[in-house]
Amino acid sequence: MTFELSKAYDFSGKCIVITGGAGILGGAMAKALLTCGANVVILDYNLTAAKKMVESLKEIPGSGQTLALQTNVLESESVTTAVETILSKFGKIDGLINGAGGNKPEATSTPEKPFFDLPVDAIRWVFDLNLVGTIIPSQIIGRQMALQKEGVILNVSSMNAFRPLTRIAAYSAAKAGVSNFTQWLAVYMAQEYSPKIRVNAIAPGFFLTDQNRFLLTDSESGKLSKRGQQIIDHTPMGRFGEPDDLSGTVLWLMSSASEFVSGIIVPVDGGFSAFSGV
Repeated sequence: MTFELSKAYDFSGKCIVITGGAGILGGAMAKALLTCGANVVILDYNLTAAKKMVESLKEIPGSGQTLALQTNVLESESVTTAVETILSKFGKIDGLINGAGGNKPEATSTPEKPFFDLPVDAIRWVFDLNLVGTIIPSQIIGRQMALQKEGVILNVSSMNAFRPLTRIAAYSAAKAGVSNFTQWLAVYMAQEYSPKIRVNAIAPGFFLTDQNRFLLTDSESGKLSKRGQQIIDHTPMGRFGEPDDLSGTVLWLMSSASEFVSGIIVPVDGGFSAFSGV
């Protein structure tokens, strides 16, 4: 095989599905893929937000087609219905990015609310959204890739899977599960169906989003919280990530430039995972 760099990042005609695509990070990934010619489908529980994201993406010149679908990643029937719509429009699914996930305050311990008192329902909500919400789309869209004998799945783990932070036990454990599942699925798909089906994950460091802003900044002043400052102090690059910081890694892992790469979790963290504090 002769590798052609000029064509490696050409996604023209390829259909990429992004769960949780209406979010800040999902939108940045969609933008990067569209810029390279992909057709991008935004799946999100919030259809209004998904449609708004699609409208903003239509402004990208020379991009592929976009589609927004209301989907609950925790319900197989919902994902199956979305896949049927996607296949009727695009004929195939070349890539899946499992971007749906997040934490919630009720599953976060504080001095006033110790770990022992965290509600089981809140813990289960975090596990379901992050881990089960990755597994179900991988089952349904992965089956389609198995039939096609090719495809790429990219999961979104977290730096918390490498270095579990204080206070967010459920989120850290759930994302560790995503990393483990990524490795398992990579082996399974390659051995049982096709070596042309690859599964990897990115592990973002600390990006300010609507879901973690309550932890990293003070709601009244907008300044960094003590926790936010600690993170910056332990990030060699000295800043939070910007959504576009994910683009290069996402494009590499979704493209033929990484076609011998499967089963890895790539930190995108400004050096956080390498910092020892000494």
